[in-house]
Amino acid sequence: MKIIRRYANLIRLSTGASLLIGLGDYVLLKIGEPIGPFLFAFGLLGVCALGLNLFTGKCGFWIEDGIPIVDLLIILAVNLVAGYGFGLLFSIVDSSIVAVAEGKVAGWNLDLEFFFKSVMCGAIMYLAVELYRRGTTLGVLIGVPLFIFCGFQHSIANVITMGVAGALSWTVLLCALGNFVGAIAAWALCCKVVIEPSKKK
Repeated sequence: MKIIRRYANLIRLSTGASLLIGLGDYVLLKIGEPIGPFLFAFGLLGVCALGLNLFTGKCGFWIEDGIPIVDLLIILAVNLVAGYGFGLLFSIVDSSIVAVAEGKVAGWNLDLEFFFKSVMCGAIMYLAVELYRRGTTLGVLIGVPLFIFCGFQHSIANVITMGVAGALSWTVLLCALGNFVGAIAAWALCCKVVIEPSKKK
């Protein structure tokens, strides 16, 4: 029963994270730039403040926090499935965003450029969450608009957009891989600052 409760809670918190990112993606599709990217930050800020399970916010801490790889994969799977479901729901309640979502999905390709944009998004997500852990929301409030304005790719936001468009694409898995690589790379470059703070001589 204890294991069941643990995984039920893992799924619940992962679904909640998908909802918050979904709300951010919805407003981005609805009103676009320049305001949309800043309002999208509400999603990640809520995830951090409520302690929800978002793959792109967790994967960079896989080693540092000792997150079991099975848990990380469950978080990703739930984020993807729930995110797609929320996207479908948004398309039903507001058909005006469907064409925008379809245009975005059509522009995603399984190529090196798309992967690079995913890696960069993963790095920003890690740094945004790490800054939040250090006591400032500026990483989230600036980092989210930054990756959107740069055209970087966020796997969970992308799958929500796919749900709105009623489409599926293998690009979401390439994006998730890129997000993971970027987050781990950012952790590897910054972890000594986090784990072993410099000592005064």
